[in-house]
Amino acid sequence: MINNMKTIIAAALISVFSLTAYSQNVDTRKKIEVNGTAEAEVTPDIIYISMSLKEYFRDSANKKKVEIEELERQLQAAVLKAGVPQENFMINNISSYTDYWTKKKSAEFLARKQYRIKVTDLTKFNEIMSAVDPKGIEYSNIESYDYSKIEQLKKDLKIKALQAAKDKANYLITSIGGSLGSPLDITEINNEYYPQPIYRANTMMKTEAAMDAAASMPDIDFKKIKLTYQMKAVFEIK
Repeated sequence: MINNMKTIIAAALISVFSLTAYSQNVDTRKKIEVNGTAEAEVTPDIIYISMSLKEYFRDSANKKKVEIEELERQLQAAVLKAGVPQENFMINNISSYTDYWTKKKSAEFLARKQYRIKVTDLTKFNEIMSAVDPKGIEYSNIESYDYSKIEQLKKDLKIKALQAAKDKANYLITSIGGSLGSPLDITEINNEYYPQPIYRANTMMKTEAAMDAAASMPDIDFKKIKLTYQMKAVFEIK
Protein backbone atom coordinates (compact mmCIF):
# COMPACT_ATOMS: atom_id res chain seq x y z
CA MET A 1 0.00 0.00 0.00
CA ILE A 2 2.82 2.37 0.92
CA ASN A 3 4.64 1.54 -2.32
CA ASN A 4 1.49 2.29 -4.35
CA MET A 5 1.14 5.68 -2.66
CA LYS A 6 4.76 6.50 -3.39
CA THR A 7 4.23 5.60 -7.05
CA ILE A 8 1.13 7.82 -7.31
CA ILE A 9 2.90 10.75 -5.65
CA ALA A 10 5.93 10.36 -7.95
CA ALA A 11 3.70 10.29 -11.02
CA ALA A 12 1.86 13.39 -9.84
CA LEU A 13 5.11 15.25 -9.26
CA ILE A 14 6.38 14.28 -12.72
CA SER A 15 3.14 15.56 -14.29
CA VAL A 16 3.44 18.87 -12.43
CA PHE A 17 7.06 19.32 -13.50
CA SER A 18 6.24 18.43 -17.14
CA LEU A 19 3.32 20.88 -17.21
CA THR A 20 5.52 23.63 -15.74
CA ALA A 21 8.27 22.99 -18.28
CA TYR A 22 5.75 22.97 -21.15
CA SER A 23 4.19 26.25 -20.04
CA GLN A 24 7.64 27.83 -19.88
CA ASN A 25 8.33 26.82 -23.55
CA VAL A 26 5.05 28.17 -24.93
CA ASP A 27 5.48 31.55 -26.62
CA THR A 28 2.83 33.75 -25.10
CA ARG A 29 3.91 36.93 -26.85
CA LYS A 30 1.26 38.72 -28.89
CA LYS A 31 2.20 38.72 -32.57
CA ILE A 32 1.07 39.97 -35.96
CA GLU A 33 1.93 38.27 -39.27
CA VAL A 34 1.80 40.25 -42.53
CA ASN A 35 2.98 40.09 -46.15
CA GLY A 36 4.70 42.93 -47.99
CA THR A 37 4.98 43.20 -51.78
CA ALA A 38 7.22 45.14 -54.16
CA GLU A 39 7.37 44.92 -57.93
CA ALA A 40 9.07 46.55 -60.89
CA GLU A 41 9.10 46.35 -64.68
CA VAL A 42 12.25 46.91 -66.72
CA THR A 43 13.01 46.86 -70.42
CA PRO A 44 15.46 44.09 -71.43
CA ASP A 45 18.88 45.42 -72.39
CA ILE A 46 20.52 42.07 -73.26
CA ILE A 47 19.09 40.17 -76.24
CA TYR A 48 20.25 36.79 -77.54
CA ILE A 49 19.56 36.15 -81.22
CA SER A 50 19.71 32.82 -83.02
CA MET A 51 20.50 32.81 -86.72
CA SER A 52 21.00 30.04 -89.25
CA LEU A 53 22.86 30.47 -92.54
CA LYS A 54 22.47 27.95 -95.35
CA GLU A 55 24.26 27.51 -98.65
CA TYR A 56 22.21 27.92 -101.82
CA PHE A 57 22.64 27.60 -105.59
CA ARG A 58 22.71 30.69 -107.78
CA ASP A 59 21.51 28.77 -110.84
CA SER A 60 18.72 26.32 -111.59
CA ALA A 61 21.21 23.64 -112.61
CA ASN A 62 22.59 23.52 -109.06
CA LYS A 63 26.16 24.14 -110.21
CA LYS A 64 27.03 27.55 -108.77
CA LYS A 65 26.86 27.34 -105.03
CA VAL A 66 27.18 30.19 -102.55
CA GLU A 67 29.45 28.60 -99.94
CA ILE A 68 28.81 28.81 -96.21
CA GLU A 69 32.21 30.44 -95.73
CA GLU A 70 31.13 33.41 -97.87
CA LEU A 71 27.90 33.83 -95.91
CA GLU A 72 29.77 33.55 -92.64
CA ARG A 73 32.24 36.25 -93.72
CA GLN A 74 29.30 38.55 -94.48
CA LEU A 75 27.77 37.88 -91.09
CA GLN A 76 31.01 38.31 -89.18
CA ALA A 77 31.79 41.59 -90.97
CA ALA A 78 28.26 42.85 -90.23
CA VAL A 79 28.56 41.91 -86.57
CA LEU A 80 31.86 43.75 -86.17
CA LYS A 81 30.61 46.78 -88.11
CA ALA A 82 27.57 46.96 -85.81
CA GLY A 83 29.94 47.28 -82.86
CA VAL A 84 29.13 43.87 -81.37
CA PRO A 85 32.16 42.47 -79.49
CA GLN A 86 33.72 39.36 -81.02
CA GLU A 87 33.04 37.34 -77.86
CA ASN A 88 29.30 38.00 -78.29
CA PHE A 89 29.29 36.22 -81.66
CA MET A 90 29.27 32.44 -81.25
CA ILE A 91 28.70 29.37 -83.42
CA ASN A 92 25.95 27.14 -82.05
CA ASN A 93 25.94 24.24 -84.48
CA ILE A 94 27.36 23.08 -87.82
CA SER A 95 25.97 20.56 -90.31
CA SER A 96 28.29 20.23 -93.28
CA TYR A 97 28.70 16.56 -94.20
CA THR A 98 26.39 13.79 -95.37
CA ASP A 99 28.87 11.00 -94.57
CA TYR A 100 29.94 11.42 -90.95
CA TRP A 101 32.47 8.58 -90.91
CA THR A 102 34.43 9.43 -94.06
CA LYS A 103 33.83 13.19 -93.91
CA LYS A 104 32.91 13.22 -97.60
CA LYS A 105 30.93 16.25 -98.61
CA SER A 106 28.22 15.75 -101.21
CA ALA A 107 28.24 18.28 -104.05
CA GLU A 108 24.49 18.70 -103.71
CA PHE A 109 24.48 19.00 -99.96
CA LEU A 110 23.80 22.48 -98.60
CA ALA A 111 25.76 23.19 -95.44
CA ARG A 112 24.23 25.05 -92.51
CA LYS A 113 25.64 26.95 -89.57
CA GLN A 114 23.76 28.25 -86.57
CA TYR A 115 24.97 31.29 -84.64
CA ARG A 116 24.15 33.01 -81.39
CA ILE A 117 24.59 36.77 -81.21
CA LYS A 118 24.33 38.87 -78.07
CA VAL A 119 23.23 42.47 -78.63
CA THR A 120 22.12 45.30 -76.40
CA ASP A 121 20.13 47.16 -79.04
CA LEU A 122 17.61 45.69 -81.50
CA THR A 123 18.59 48.22 -84.15
CA LYS A 124 21.91 46.38 -84.29
CA PHE A 125 20.01 43.23 -85.20
CA ASN A 126 18.35 44.96 -88.16
CA GLU A 127 21.70 46.39 -89.22
CA ILE A 128 23.31 42.95 -89.17
CA MET A 129 20.47 41.29 -91.06
CA SER A 130 20.48 43.87 -93.82
CA ALA A 131 24.19 43.26 -94.47
CA VAL A 132 23.85 39.50 -95.06
CA ASP A 133 22.70 37.91 -98.32
CA PRO A 134 18.96 37.33 -97.63
CA LYS A 135 18.96 34.15 -99.72
CA GLY A 136 21.53 32.67 -97.37
CA ILE A 137 19.49 33.31 -94.22
CA GLU A 138 17.53 30.20 -93.33
CA TYR A 139 15.94 31.73 -90.24
CA SER A 140 16.51 34.12 -87.37
CA ASN A 141 14.72 34.53 -84.08
CA ILE A 142 15.08 35.92 -80.60
CA GLU A 143 16.24 33.15 -78.29
CA SER A 144 16.08 34.91 -74.92
CA TYR A 145 16.71 38.18 -73.17
CA ASP A 146 17.83 39.57 -69.83
CA TYR A 147 18.45 42.74 -67.83
CA SER A 148 22.03 43.65 -66.95
CA LYS A 149 21.25 44.96 -63.44
CA ILE A 150 18.83 42.20 -62.51
CA GLU A 151 20.61 41.08 -59.32
CA GLN A 152 20.70 44.57 -57.83
CA LEU A 153 17.04 45.03 -58.74
CA LYS A 154 16.15 41.81 -56.91
CA LYS A 155 17.91 43.01 -53.75
CA ASP A 156 16.17 46.39 -53.88
CA LEU A 157 12.75 44.78 -54.32
CA LYS A 158 13.26 42.40 -51.40
CA ILE A 159 14.16 45.33 -49.15
CA LYS A 160 11.13 47.32 -50.34
CA ALA A 161 8.86 44.30 -49.80
CA LEU A 162 10.11 43.88 -46.23
CA GLN A 163 9.67 47.58 -45.53
CA ALA A 164 6.14 47.35 -46.94
CA ALA A 165 5.41 44.47 -44.56
CA LYS A 166 6.65 46.53 -41.60
CA ASP A 167 4.58 49.55 -42.66
CA LYS A 168 1.48 47.39 -42.98
CA ALA A 169 1.97 45.81 -39.55
CA ASN A 170 2.60 49.22 -38.00
CA TYR A 171 -0.54 50.95 -39.28
CA LEU A 172 -2.69 47.94 -38.44
CA ILE A 173 -1.44 47.79 -34.86
CA THR A 174 -1.52 51.55 -34.25
CA SER A 175 -5.07 51.69 -35.60
CA ILE A 176 -6.22 49.71 -32.55
CA GLY A 177 -4.01 51.53 -30.06
CA GLY A 178 -1.16 49.05 -30.02
CA SER A 179 2.56 49.44 -30.60
CA LEU A 180 4.76 47.45 -33.00
CA GLY A 181 7.68 45.54 -31.52
CA SER A 182 10.71 43.78 -32.98
CA PRO A 183 10.55 41.32 -35.90
CA LEU A 184 10.34 37.70 -34.77
CA ASP A 185 10.47 35.91 -38.12
CA ILE A 186 11.05 36.84 -41.80
CA THR A 187 10.32 34.59 -44.79
CA GLU A 188 11.09 35.35 -48.43
CA ILE A 189 8.44 34.48 -51.04
CA ASN A 190 9.86 34.50 -54.57
CA ASN A 191 7.34 35.34 -57.29
CA GLU A 192 9.63 36.63 -60.02
CA TYR A 193 8.35 36.23 -63.55
CA TYR A 194 10.17 36.44 -66.88
CA PRO A 195 7.71 36.84 -69.77
CA GLN A 196 8.62 35.53 -73.21
CA PRO A 197 9.19 37.97 -76.10
CA ILE A 198 6.04 39.12 -77.85
CA TYR A 199 6.24 39.80 -81.58
CA ARG A 200 4.11 41.97 -83.81
CA ALA A 201 5.27 39.75 -86.65
CA ASN A 202 6.93 36.39 -86.99
CA THR A 203 10.71 36.82 -86.80
CA MET A 204 11.34 33.40 -88.37
CA MET A 205 12.65 34.33 -91.81
CA LYS A 206 12.37 31.29 -94.05
CA THR A 207 14.50 31.15 -97.15
CA GLU A 208 11.48 31.56 -99.43
CA ALA A 209 10.45 34.77 -97.72
CA ALA A 210 14.01 36.04 -97.66
CA MET A 211 14.23 35.76 -101.45
CA ASP A 212 12.79 39.24 -101.63
CA ALA A 213 15.72 41.43 -100.57
CA ALA A 214 13.45 44.42 -100.34
CA ALA A 215 11.26 42.81 -97.71
CA SER A 216 11.28 44.89 -94.56
CA MET A 217 12.40 43.51 -91.23
CA PRO A 218 9.55 42.51 -88.90
CA ASP A 219 8.77 44.78 -85.99
CA ILE A 220 9.52 43.29 -82.61
CA ASP A 221 7.65 44.37 -79.53
CA PHE A 222 9.14 43.36 -76.20
CA LYS A 223 7.11 42.81 -73.11
CA LYS A 224 8.99 44.16 -70.13
CA ILE A 225 10.57 41.93 -67.52
CA LYS A 226 8.37 42.01 -64.44
CA LEU A 227 9.70 41.08 -61.02
CA THR A 228 7.45 40.69 -57.99
CA TYR A 229 8.70 39.84 -54.51
CA GLN A 230 6.81 39.13 -51.33
CA MET A 231 8.22 39.03 -47.80
CA LYS A 232 6.30 37.49 -44.92
CA ALA A 233 7.17 38.98 -41.53
CA VAL A 234 6.07 38.30 -37.94
CA PHE A 235 6.31 41.21 -35.45
CA GLU A 236 5.79 41.31 -31.72
CA ILE A 237 2.95 43.47 -30.44
CA LYS A 238 3.95 45.54 -27.42
